[in-house]
Amino acid sequence: MASATPPPGDAPARPCPICGKPASAAARPFCSPRCRQVDLHHWLTGRYAIPVVESDDDDEA
Repeated sequence: MASATPPPGDAPARPCPICGKPASAAARPFCSPRCRQVDLHHWLTGRYAIPVVESDDDDEA
């Protein structure tokens, strides 16, 4: 009887998070070195940011 979930190696590839094209093995999870650099640029310029909510408890410590 076959299992319902495919083995990890047979999982479908996710699309590139920048342009949506199929990801390449050489630049995974991106499709190309260019999309990898675009993503790095987004991180370095602050386009991707984790929101922070400061609490009053930090001031007392």
